[in-house]
Amino acid sequence: MAVDRIFKRKIYDRMIKWKAESNGNTALLIKGARRVGKSTIAEEFARKEYESYILIDFSIADKSVKELFNQLSDLNFFFLRLQSLFNTSLHQRKSVIIFDEVQLYPPARQAIKHLVKDHRYDYIETGSLLSIKKNVKGILIPSEETRISMYPMDYEEFLWAVNKAPTFELIQYSFNNLKSMGDAVNRELMKDFRLYMLIGGMPQAVNEYLNSNDFSTVDAIKRNILELYMDDFRKIDPTGKASRLFLSIPSELSRNTMRYKIGSIIENATASRLGELLMDMADSMTVNFAYHANDPSVGLPLHADYDCFKMFLNDTGLFVTLAFMDKDYTDNDIYRKLLSDKLSTDLGYVYE
Repeated sequence: MAVDRIFKRKIYDRMIKWKAESNGNTALLIKGARRVGKSTIAEEFARKEYESYILIDFSIADKSVKELFNQLSDLNFFFLRLQSLFNTSLHQRKSVIIFDEVQLYPPARQAIKHLVKDHRYDYIETGSLLSIKKNVKGILIPSEETRISMYPMDYEEFLWAVNKAPTFELIQYSFNNLKSMGDAVNRELMKDFRLYMLIGGMPQAVNEYLNSNDFSTVDAIKRNILELYMDDFRKIDPTGKASRLFLSIPSELSRNTMRYKIGSIIENATASRLGELLMDMADSMTVNFAYHANDPSVGLPLHADYDCFKMFLNDTGLFVTLAFMDKDYTDNDIYRKLLSDKLSTDLGYVYE
């Protein structure tokens, strides 16, 4: 039977810290790419750390909910109607209201300033940074926000998810104390690491692996996520340039060149000419940029060459799937070679 798991995430501790230090003086904005688990962690936090909570999902919120934000002059009436609509009682300083996918309804984000000042309840917002930036025209951006970024599971979180927490503790101890683990143990640990590279850290993909132990169904989940990303890129860039740059990440890395050559993907294009588009891609948090620096011994931003970079996906599992998006899962050479520990040198960019 399929199970929808809630995984342990490191961001939870940062949320605890925000709750204690903010004491209701700021809202918490969790930003990140789609499907990294923002909504899940927000609701899990609300369930465990508060007496009650209301979750407003602006991707499905109806007109009656949205209209509430046009009547903020009387907050007593606002909260009474909100509790009635969601059939939930709120308790002063003991309840939280979640604005999920807040970028889809900018007036709600603008309301944060007044709601935080009222200080009755806590507020958590979730959303994509790119969509948030694109949907702020005509609204007052609240300064009363504590913003934190959420990413796919890192390797330690992945090991927690697959019930192998001691594995990371062993690696950490061996590294800190310069202890050799021996060939047999090292082979076992590398097998776990290769598994993480194939599955990645997207919660849906990890959950599907634990449910089915079937790479084909895991790959299908990752393909769906990549399609969502592509749809988002088409919305912000109807010319298709962002989509082409995104799809070309595996091929550019496989060239083994010093940098991403934009001109080889889009004729006559350069990093400086596409600066705003590249910034939007970075803000989407679906990709990571590594910039060339002439003097890395000092602060990198002081010497970074923003026209010379490599671009990577935000998740290893998504990268493995993207590399073979035009083929069926069974044709994905990387799965077979990684699982058998026979990744050839021409596929070294996977480790990169």
